[in-house]
Amino acid sequence: MNAARKKAAESMEKIDLVIEVLDARLPQASCNPMIEQLRKERQRPCLKILNKSDLADPVATKAWLEYYNAQKNVHAVALSCKKPADVAKVPGLAVKVAPHRGTALKPLRMMIMGIPNVGKSTLMNALLKKRVAAVGDEPAVTKTQQRLYLGNNMVLIDTPGMLWPKIAHPTDGLMLAASHAVGVNAVIEEEVATFLADQLLARYAQLITARYGFPTEGIDGVSVIEGIAKRRAFRLKGGDLDFEKAAHTLLQDYRSGALGRISLETPQSRELLLATYQAPVLLGEPQVQEEEDDDER
Repeated sequence: MNAARKKAAESMEKIDLVIEVLDARLPQASCNPMIEQLRKERQRPCLKILNKSDLADPVATKAWLEYYNAQKNVHAVALSCKKPADVAKVPGLAVKVAPHRGTALKPLRMMIMGIPNVGKSTLMNALLKKRVAAVGDEPAVTKTQQRLYLGNNMVLIDTPGMLWPKIAHPTDGLMLAASHAVGVNAVIEEEVATFLADQLLARYAQLITARYGFPTEGIDGVSVIEGIAKRRAFRLKGGDLDFEKAAHTLLQDYRSGALGRISLETPQSRELLLATYQAPVLLGEPQVQEEEDDDER
């Protein structure tokens, strides 16, 4: 990750536009703060692509587009990188964001960035109409930068997916894990699935009932996993419920869209999250403990 960041910083000097691919179901949680820092330092405009919009709640997506499009030097669009008609819009949007480039004398130089498994390689392949980047259902498929030409007037630079060294908010890590931006070896699926189930109960309880056939009144995330195991007859040898298989089923149904169109955050929920984490400081609580913790680390 450090090597990828250094290379991205070097390339940022030579490009005109950052195309940042986000997961439409969790746009801000899937937004790498290092990418934001790099492009702002170089004052590069950004085209934010909310990919997988066909899996996200359209009401939440509309709110996110309004949120990002109100920012300086940012244009946001929601699409699915698996749909050729959607991808065909990207070059035109890029030119609008950086109108001073895109001619034979001044090709538009674009860097595609994003965290692992948000669809960067799928976008690259669709734009170039050939397989130039490895695609897989696992994070960190792209390992090195690639420089590719899109017609005569556009240059694309693909970069490895970059996660930042420390995720500030635990819920962000859980959202990323639920959406498969974090490798399976780095998480405990039952914990991630329980978090996801709690989120679904809060906003999409009807989708749980529609998919698995049991009521959700008065239950929590653990009970959802238990209910899936019972309804699907997931049992271990000896007859105990197979919670691991049930957790995996819930995660796969969310990731594939089988559960329905779901967003794990909105601009409003994001604002509330940040306010919650900032509350101790705003309330004037002592910060000595934080300094001690940093020393211990």
